[in-house]
Amino acid sequence: MSLPKIPVACVQPGAHNRDDFETAWPRIVTLTNEAGKRGARLIVLPEGTVPGYVLGMQPVPSEQLARAADDVRTLARRYDAVIVYGGAKVVAGRTFNAAICVGPSGDELGYAAKQFLWHFDRRWFAAGDTLQPIETPLGTLGVLVCADGRIPTIAGTLVERGAGMLVMPTAWVTSGRDPAALENMQADLMANVRAYENRVPFVVANKSGIELESVAYCGKSAVIDAGGAFVARGTERGEEIVFGEVELAAPRGPDAARKRSRERLSAAAAAAPDTGAARARIAFTPATKPADTARFAAAADVADCDLLLSRADVEGRAETMLERAGVRFAAVSDETMRDPAGLTGARMDGVDLFVWTTAADDPWTVRIARTRAAELRAFVIVFESDTRSFAVDPDGVVVAGTFDSFRMASFVYDRARARATTVAPTTDVLAGLRVAEAIRTRA
Repeated sequence: MSLPKIPVACVQPGAHNRDDFETAWPRIVTLTNEAGKRGARLIVLPEGTVPGYVLGMQPVPSEQLARAADDVRTLARRYDAVIVYGGAKVVAGRTFNAAICVGPSGDELGYAAKQFLWHFDRRWFAAGDTLQPIETPLGTLGVLVCADGRIPTIAGTLVERGAGMLVMPTAWVTSGRDPAALENMQADLMANVRAYENRVPFVVANKSGIELESVAYCGKSAVIDAGGAFVARGTERGEEIVFGEVELAAPRGPDAARKRSRERLSAAAAAAPDTGAARARIAFTPATKPADTARFAAAADVADCDLLLSRADVEGRAETMLERAGVRFAAVSDETMRDPAGLTGARMDGVDLFVWTTAADDPWTVRIARTRAAELRAFVIVFESDTRSFAVDPDGVVVAGTFDSFRMASFVYDRARARATTVAPTTDVLAGLRVAEAIRTRA
């Protein structure tokens, strides 16, 4: 039986400096008011809306936070809505980068404190240390903040614990590499995969514009359905309200089969040697028959590669050149690859190369492979069909692939790149995975 659809709105304001909050806040209240007038039952505002994302080292006045909270409570009661907004939250002398959830009664229903602090976040924010969905009149929400969306087990655990929707105030930034296309890995790839792999809607509110001349936002606030498709998406520039309707997913518990596959992969990876070459080349081909062996070997000589892997090697469980060279890798199935936590145990054990064989003709294969590579800072090789194989580097970029009669492609497997798990100053992916796992298992 399908559940009723929930009208949701993402408020995407222009960025403001912390010192300009007093003049910016009335404009944000007006946008939120408009979202409520148009019937939104869930309204989401970006990370660091109150009083700003770049706090600096000066304490945030408690009266400023209280006044903003009063305004949010008034709006929630006026429109019988749940409002999730990003702001500083001071608890027992610690300041968190929080997503605060206010119910239609005006009561605070709970908050999520950002765990995976990004770059200068940690200079003024304490890291969150809880991982629990928030119960609301609309249903159970899995609330997370910005870079938490890059750690697959944070969203996955919230869903395992009953969340029927993921909600994320964010401050997605862009490098400005191309001013005509404001890129962001989460906005352009990961957010859709989070919804798809967890089978729940994902609602994300971001800012546009520039804060303090040093932080550029990419906009692209999004309402994504449980199949990973955009219901609505904001532009890269300008203030706006992004509206959409989504159906809350039915709550479900942890999947025992996924847990077993996760444990098997981690255990197998832990037993593998860790003496791989620091820099090597690997070529691969979809050859699956013994008769192809000679042609495969001849092609390998031409390619002048150090490491060689075929689909036949993986499916036949034969000793591969990777194993003979002491490269630490893990072969993974569809079930494991689609599990948000399927590769995390092996990655924390030191595996930096994953080989995925799939018979599925699925348009999500490339997106999932790119997401896993980028979020784990690992290499991923995919044997997708009889003619298509490809490799993804730790930046989530497809760097080589076969097609038609081009049956062997090569790329540089540089372990130094996979060891570079710091994705922003002081922000390390492996540390983030370990913290999320410690919080999950502690509870």
